[in-house]
Amino acid sequence: MFVKLEHPPVSKNKYLKMASPELAAELTDLAEELRHLRFIHVNSTATGGGVAEILQSMVPLMNALGLATERVVIDGNPDFFQVTKRIHNLLQGAEGSLSASEFETYFQTNQSVADEFKRRGLEADAWFLHDPQVLPLASMLPLRPGEVRNWVCHIDLTTPNESTINSLLPLTQDYDNLFFSLPHYVPAGLNGVPVHIAPPAIDPVSSKNTSLSDRAAKTTVAAMGIDPHRPLVTQVSRFDLWKDPRGVVDAFLLARKTIPGLQLALLGLSQAIDDPEALDVLREVEEYAGADPDIHLYYDVDGLPGSIDHVVSAFQVASDVVLQKSTREGFGLTVTEAMWKGKPMIGGNVGGIRVQIEDGVNGFLVDSPEECARRIVQFMEDADLRARLGLKARESVRQRFLLPRLVLDYLRAVKSVSVPSNGNGSNNGLSLNGHSVNGLAGGDAMKGVTTQAANYRKQTAS
Repeated sequence: MFVKLEHPPVSKNKYLKMASPELAAELTDLAEELRHLRFIHVNSTATGGGVAEILQSMVPLMNALGLATERVVIDGNPDFFQVTKRIHNLLQGAEGSLSASEFETYFQTNQSVADEFKRRGLEADAWFLHDPQVLPLASMLPLRPGEVRNWVCHIDLTTPNESTINSLLPLTQDYDNLFFSLPHYVPAGLNGVPVHIAPPAIDPVSSKNTSLSDRAAKTTVAAMGIDPHRPLVTQVSRFDLWKDPRGVVDAFLLARKTIPGLQLALLGLSQAIDDPEALDVLREVEEYAGADPDIHLYYDVDGLPGSIDHVVSAFQVASDVVLQKSTREGFGLTVTEAMWKGKPMIGGNVGGIRVQIEDGVNGFLVDSPEECARRIVQFMEDADLRARLGLKARESVRQRFLLPRLVLDYLRAVKSVSVPSNGNGSNNGLSLNGHSVNGLAGGDAMKGVTTQAANYRKQTAS
């Protein structure tokens, strides 16, 4: 029911030299202070998506800092991932509710994982359980003295489906720390569990985020059917309705009326097993785009002229403008990646994209296909604007969204928790990058817990 992933060792100095001296010093000092602890990160997919990408870099960096850290990926069946994809969509505001059988699949799979953890003696001093797929695990594992349990929510909870959020909120009470990407993602009703705001970050030394020459990038995209001599707009993201691929197509068609020869690439290369809807969305976008020869859709990872990371980097570098026109976005690491490369960026005016893009300063925020098209044209017609905003984009990422800062956020939270016998943290309130922020979390006691979820938790506790 789970696998341990091995990651090659890295040099901590490559990361620390990209951080400020103050951050680097605090990170190394805190790592030394906590080096007696064992850390385990748990998530639901080995590759594909932002969480897997963060962990494949964070785990080796934590080990390089002297922290014994492992990464575990749970092994659910297709029915489980269908349910967790529905949970993901519902928590981001989709209509509907989970059925009794869906709750049963969700909890039974997590119980099987917990049983396997116990059978194989998997233990940690500090657990980091990522996203709703593994949220129930803390209630199902035996609590060891001094153990710190952290749940990290990477998705946009701005307007969650009420029945679903109320059904899952009780599970957060089994944690010592809760992490969200933005303050307004924090739901009411957390009953004093410490909350930390920790925006995601990119690995600045990974192959995807290190420099790729313009020539090499254009050679790669040409091998995938792009004309390197014509302008190119790209969106890199899964084929997901929340990423608004149809809105991207609409914006492209409007912009092409002014920019002859414009090409569009929707790069949705994915190996994520926890996103069963991607193929359906791809087919819908293919039908919507028709046979337009200038709209290029990419999903299949077989036969690529390089690794997925190389191809993603090549499209970002070769593009004149990069888009992320999401209508919901927990954070949007593809935005961070493109900004780190100094690319002119246009993003949907939602969620974590707003944290990264300051409208008109280091990119543009848009609310409609028409506005997106106007910004594409504006960038295409003004090379100086592209260069100026691109430089500011890279600097803003360097200051705020690189991996050492995220590791420091996590370690600060572990250090801050004093764990009493009932397993709940004693530090109440909200923390923003390690600093207390009052008045953003809390709310009334949890209401509306579904009978299915509550009953299953009682069964597993007995």
